[in-house]
Formats: sequence, C-alpha cells, structure tokens
Amino acid sequence: MTESQSTSFSHQADPLKRARLRWRARRGLLENDIIVERFFNRYEESLSDADVASLSALFDLSDNELMDLLLARKELDGELATPPVQRVLDLLRTV
Repeated sequence: MTESQSTSFSHQADPLKRARLRWRARRGLLENDIIVERFFNRYEESLSDADVASLSALFDLSDNELMDLLLARKELDGELATPPVQRVLDLLRTV
C-alpha cells in the first residue's frame, strides 16, 4: 500500500467511516429508519464515495423532508437536484 493510500481511505475501505455513516443515518421517524436500514442492507457494500456524499446531503434534511422525498411526495430541488443525489434517492425508493 502506498503512503497516499494509507492516509486517504474511501468509505468502503474504512470501517470507522462506515460506522459513522450508519450512525448518522439514524432518524427520528421510524419509517425513515426502516427504509434507510433496508437500503444499507442491500447497497452498503457497493456504495461509492460519491454515493456516500449524496447520502450525507440527504441526511442533512429534516426527517419530514427526507420522508417526502423517499415516498416521492416531492422531488429534489435546489442544490440537491443533482444526478448523483437523484441516483441515491432512486435506490432508496426501490427498497
């Protein structure tokens, strides 16, 4: 392993980063928790760093805003309306 590889772990290579993301994913609404947990069970092993960044952006939303997006009661807008965030949202909606 080169020095640059040892100092800059991606989400997938760093168990601590993965644990932090799962902790941050915990929501106040049970419905959100269920969807996010199913998402992690299905996709966590294949998430790219771009996917993790998109998830983090979604986790910055309030529980109600996230629920509206997950249930397709509203669509992405503003700074969140990017192809990477839409891709992750689409995956979340499939679980």
